[in-house]
Amino acid sequence: MITKALLEEVLAKAMSTGADFAEIFVENTRSNSIYMIDGRVDSITDNTIAGVGIRALLGVRCVSASTIDLSREGLLRCAEQVADVIGEHPTALDIHLNERIFPDVHAIKIVPDTAKKATKIDLLKAGYFAAKNYHEDIAQVSANLLDVDHNILIANSDGLYTEDRQIRTRMGVSAIASRGGENQSGGMSPGRRMGLELFDLFPPEQIGLEAARHALVNLSAGYCPAGKMPVAIENGFGGVIFHEACGHSLEATSVAKNTSQMAGKLGQKIANEKVTAIDDGTIPNAWGSINIDDEGTPSQRKVLIDKGVLKSYMIDKLNGRRMGMQENGSSRRQSFHHSPTSRMTNTFIAPGTDKNEDIISSIEYGLYAKKMGGGSVNPISGAFNFAVSEAYIIRNGKICEPVRAASLIGTGSEILQNIDMVGTDLETGQGMCGSASGSIPTDVGQPLIRVSEITVGGR
Repeated sequence: MITKALLEEVLAKAMSTGADFAEIFVENTRSNSIYMIDGRVDSITDNTIAGVGIRALLGVRCVSASTIDLSREGLLRCAEQVADVIGEHPTALDIHLNERIFPDVHAIKIVPDTAKKATKIDLLKAGYFAAKNYHEDIAQVSANLLDVDHNILIANSDGLYTEDRQIRTRMGVSAIASRGGENQSGGMSPGRRMGLELFDLFPPEQIGLEAARHALVNLSAGYCPAGKMPVAIENGFGGVIFHEACGHSLEATSVAKNTSQMAGKLGQKIANEKVTAIDDGTIPNAWGSINIDDEGTPSQRKVLIDKGVLKSYMIDKLNGRRMGMQENGSSRRQSFHHSPTSRMTNTFIAPGTDKNEDIISSIEYGLYAKKMGGGSVNPISGAFNFAVSEAYIIRNGKICEPVRAASLIGTGSEILQNIDMVGTDLETGQGMCGSASGSIPTDVGQPLIRVSEITVGGR
């Protein structure tokens, strides 16, 4: 336990050469992972990450260091290293910390760390065997159950002292279908900021069955034709395109350095008026939700784009200084080893008014992207290339045969203008987002949308 008195002493040391702000980030994270393949539990892994990150700012200069030595000597030594680099003017400070307790809207019914290993293994087996026994063409299945108990304490020279506990649970099942020497894969991996009650929402059997169904659809699919065409992108993880191609361009990490396609465009129309996009870290039990960000700022609901007009960026303290703007609960980091910066939480295109059947029937010939996969994006230009993991041809306003090896190619600014129909059925998908401050849990989401024209890669 690090006392408030010691935290105050360490902050003063970090600022002792002239820094105008200092911060301490204390982390203790326990995680448990169970992995199953070939009909048996292959590994059980328990990890603990514990340490402290210390950061000092002087204007827009930033120096940070980290340590796993939580003794008084170790913490003061780490703070002294920061002070030696950040400034040259000896300063004596008296810092007093005042504790703040922020509301916690993320009720946890079954704390995973207190559940028996046998209980978790039974849940994992239910998902695994549901997929394995789905069809004779399912050749291989793997499954993983992850739970994380992430505890943080933040203290800074403004007098803030606050804590947060973040419990998350996720199960993933992957299936490979094989026939005639050909293999195709499918998967499902829901997660939430909750305990084992996750499986009341997503029974393990449902996760396994969906993974196997997905693999078999791809096994029977022909190759996708290439060309420019209208595309209907399904809800849930379909929102990964906005997250990657547009969301990162709205983070102050790139905006402050003028390396974003969205820099300097506040108040401008950057999207079709059908598009309203939101980053909201306050959603109860959502995968990417936080009570406070990793600088201790309360989480917020931020309307990024309102009916096509750019309204806000996601801003952390350091980049807020560079931009002359206030931080808004967007600072996140993977661990105490990483310096925080602006990142997304739960980012989605808000529901519109178009009916799903009208979106599909409006397309004479095009693609229905039921499930999106991974991809790549250039944050400066917004150019992206995303795989579609499950797709179907739309012909005469109806969803027809499945196709595979489809990809969507374009730019963030282009796709924002071409989203001309937005459905009502918002769903989210879970992922781990990697960027400057490491890998963090984020939700992506949208209703079913129509992109009037986009380049589809295929054969």
